[in-house]
Formats: sequence, structure tokens, C-alpha cells
Amino acid sequence: MQFDMFDIRETFENEPNPDLYRTALGNAHITQQPGQLWLTLRPGDKDRYSDAQIADYTGRDFISRPPLRMTLRAYASPGVDALRGTAGFGFWNHPFVPGETRIPHLPQALWFFFASPPSNIQLARGVPGYGWKAATFNAIQWRFFALLPIAPLGLLLMRIPVLYRHLWPVGQRAIGVSEYLLDNKLLNEPHTYAIEWREHSATFFIDDRIVYQARHNLRDSLGFIAWIDNQYAIVTPQGNLGFGLLPVEHEQSLVLESVFLQDLRDPEIC
Repeated sequence: MQFDMFDIRETFENEPNPDLYRTALGNAHITQQPGQLWLTLRPGDKDRYSDAQIADYTGRDFISRPPLRMTLRAYASPGVDALRGTAGFGFWNHPFVPGETRIPHLPQALWFFFASPPSNIQLARGVPGYGWKAATFNAIQWRFFALLPIAPLGLLLMRIPVLYRHLWPVGQRAIGVSEYLLDNKLLNEPHTYAIEWREHSATFFIDDRIVYQARHNLRDSLGFIAWIDNQYAIVTPQGNLGFGLLPVEHEQSLVLESVFLQDLRDPEIC
């Protein structure tokens, strides 16, 4: 099967790129200034989901697949300490969003991801459940389905520290989780982030420097997204689960200065 070669190049200097779809929900809004796109949440309470995003898909019509390179320059305003909710950019399969009526899917993702407390998505052993991370996630694989019958027992066993240390690496591989904790302060000023997504690996860059490399089997088509919202999630190996919305006390933004998606396939064999 052949796939169309494509490149998305957006510097926010001219009219919006028709291949990047902009969405603002709840108290969110999106504004473009010369050389910048502001994804912003206005102050609001926790009773309303707010999300500002750009993406290269609508519905579940995903077109991004390896080999592909995403390069994006961004920062948070007024700073990372003010962020409440989640934010980031990369690729995912849009498994679930608050307020949507479609059937949820098991998650797949390859991205730079930020979550503020009380989020606690602590699925990578030794990595906190919140903060600024380079991460992969792929629950759609045979290892996950093979462990499903014993999942209830496994959640109980994970509450015993010695068993968690020895057994959770099996569960972590089953859901395809690989994470590396970054310095939150990187979000306080513009940096250039890149993900080189190959068929069996992903390399994460910040300012042209490799910060993390992960093995994975994410070969399905995914969607590019850059977003900021006011939700939180709690998911731990011990069976702690929780989802909700956070109040936004002050205006907060993810500011994008450029987005490039580059197909890395050899044009001679496409």
C-alpha cells in the first residue's frame, strides 16, 4: 500500500494552514499574532471543559505515520507554575475527550506531555505521575490483552511494594509505556522540540539535542495535536483511578511559534 507524501510547514506569519484544524472549547480561545499562535484558556470554574488545540485530523481520520519528524517551537505563558491541567504536542489516537459521545479507544501516544497536580498518571516505574515528559503509550498490543484476565488480581498485588518493584515492569511493557522526566522550567521560554518517529523507535530532541530514545511498536496512523486543557487524570498500577476538571484561576497559554511535519520516507520507494 502506498501513502501520499506530505509536509506541513506553519510559522503563523500568514493565513492559517488549511491542513491544521483549530478548535477552541469552553473558555478557550485561539489567537494568531505575527509568528505566534496562542492556545489560551481564560479563567473559569471546574464545571466546564476547556480546550484549545490544533491538529492535522478531524474525527478519527489520522494521516501521520512513521517514518515522520515533528519539529515544533513553543513555550507556556505566563509560565509553567501557572498551568492547571494538561498541555503538550505530538501524536495520539484521540482515545477519549470529555464531552464526546463516541466510543473510547485504548490509548496510543508519542509526545511531549505536561500534567499538573492532582494528575497522577504514574505508569512508568521511577517516573512521577505529573510534570513535563517525553513519553510513549501503546495499549493496543497483544501483551496488554494477554494480561487482561488477571488484571484485577494484578492491581491488588501492585499494592505490595516488593511485588510492584518486581512485577510492574511486565505491566509497563504490556501497555507500551516509556517515559523520561524533563525539567518543567523548559516550558518557561521558547525551545525547539522534535520527535523522530520510526517504525520501532522514537527519538526526542530539545534544541537539536537528543534527550530520550524509546523502543516501541507504534506503527498505526496517529494524529498530530498541540493543545492545552483543564482536565486531570489519576491512573496508577495500584488501581487508583480518577478523572475530572480543574478551575483555571488565571489566563494560561501554550504559545506555538512554528510547526513542521516532515515525511522521512525515501521518495524513490513511495
